Amino acid sequence: MLTNQIQQAVRMMGAQARRNYGVTAVVMSKATDPIQQLFVNKLRDYATKSKSAGGKLVDASPEIERELKQELDKLAKTYGGDGGADMTAFPSFKFEEPKLGPINSSSS
Repeated sequence: MLTNQIQQAVRMMGAQARRNYGVTAVVMSKATDPIQQLFVNKLRDYATKSKSAGGKLVDASPEIERELKQELDKLAKTYGGDGGADMTAFPSFKFEEPKLGPINSSSS
């Protein structure tokens, strides 16, 4: 009888904790700490810059762009993309049927 009451109390506390967490998650969605707010602002700023960059590096200098191109060329050369192949595309495989000779060859 006592264990039933304890189990019921634990279930009620769990439900209450879930409700409180749901309410506080909405309240805490706004940053109250100034450092946290700066971080959120920087994330939003980076997201807008990333969209406007169109898939390129954000706020990259010409030197950084040149180094990136050199590294990508080095990788392409290492892994067989030297002839202007698109290294971002999925490779295509071509399997040819092997040429088989006759099964029973009578060479007597």
